[in-house]
Amino acid sequence: MTRTGAPASAAGLVVVGLACQEAGASLAVLLFPQMGPLGMVMLRLVFSALVLLLIARPSFRGHRSSAWRAAVQLGTALAVMNACFYLALEKLSLGVAVTIEVLGPLVLSIVASRRASAWAWAGLAFAGVLALGAGGWGDIDPVGVLFALGAGACWAWYILSSARVGAEFRKLDGLALAMVVGAAISLPFGIVNAGESLLRIDLVALGAAVALLSSTIPYALELVALRRLTAAAFSILMALAPATAALAGFLLLGQHLTVWEMGGIVLVIAASMGAIRAGGRRADDIAEPIG
Repeated sequence: MTRTGAPASAAGLVVVGLACQEAGASLAVLLFPQMGPLGMVMLRLVFSALVLLLIARPSFRGHRSSAWRAAVQLGTALAVMNACFYLALEKLSLGVAVTIEVLGPLVLSIVASRRASAWAWAGLAFAGVLALGAGGWGDIDPVGVLFALGAGACWAWYILSSARVGAEFRKLDGLALAMVVGAAISLPFGIVNAGESLLRIDLVALGAAVALLSSTIPYALELVALRRLTAAAFSILMALAPATAALAGFLLLGQHLTVWEMGGIVLVIAASMGAIRAGGRRADDIAEPIG
């Protein structure tokens, strides 16, 4: 199950990365009253783009039109995915939002596996979603659910777009350019949503912290972990994202889950792990979006 190095420490890096990611999301939620969800999306994408530009130092010249189309498509997916997810967080608890969002790549893995047994995992995931609202869907904001589903669909779009960008660019160049596109798309919406709060240095600095926690640190830790873990092991660890999100929501935001909601999260996690093992998905296909 392992490549080289210590698998236990590598698994720990993945878990720490997930914890940082959900801590970043929790911090973003706390800033919603001042910056708004779209303002936070803008800050996250802008600072992530700056970090990637410094690391990758991509050239803006010499790329084919097909490469630019791929970068624009990925950047658009990043912008819409983050906007939908943060708008969902405005109305849903962190654990529920991430659980619903995970359905996007889960469905993609099931369709890509082309195995009849994969549909059993789809049924289990559907049961998990029903369990989330078993206490009465009136307690779960339907608009928030739609935004979370939109984020999941965009996550699947992100995965497919990433593959095209990876084929067109070397190293992180394509991702850096795509992040610039995503940041540019988010700018007008973020400026309108955040308004005068953008003039406050402390809030902008916290936005940079969100980008660092949600994108830079998790991505770096995942790159290190992937050198020591098999794709299957990494994928299964990443499927724990809903549980990590629920724990972060409880500890950092005081968000309590009902028994039904906790059961639904467990079912979706089990379905994700089952689909990963059945479909043999590559680790880079299910990695958390770093936007």
